[in-house]
Amino acid sequence: MAHVDRNDVPVARLIGFEAKEIADGRAIVTLAAGRQHANPMGTLHGGILCDIADAAMGMAFASTLAPDESFTTVELKINFFRPVWEARLRAEGKVVRRGSTVGYVECEITDEEGRLVAKAASTCMALRGESASRRQAP
Repeated sequence: MAHVDRNDVPVARLIGFEAKEIADGRAIVTLAAGRQHANPMGTLHGGILCDIADAAMGMAFASTLAPDESFTTVELKINFFRPVWEARLRAEGKVVRRGSTVGYVECEITDEEGRLVAKAASTCMALRGESASRRQAP
């Protein structure tokens, strides 16, 4: 992940998640979910689950990029299986299929007891040339 310092991602600081492993088309993101992440019903907001799944899948895909490439997510889908109030969550992203331009990535989010909380999938597109250079951080 030469493209980004995994310990200095603004959205990670905002939400409080942390990248644990990024290599070879895999990435693990963890989050200590708490009341600060609650929706109006008091359970974990689904958008937070989307954020950690998107981060895990994006980092997994980014680990497959060449030094001159960048990428963008073009589609994301998530299914929620159980409510969460407070838990230590683990989102594991895996590249299932990496073509020359498009890749398909999946993510499972589990709690500290190993129970499946949500499952997500995304389609990512590798960017090259001017498209990639416009996405580089300043």
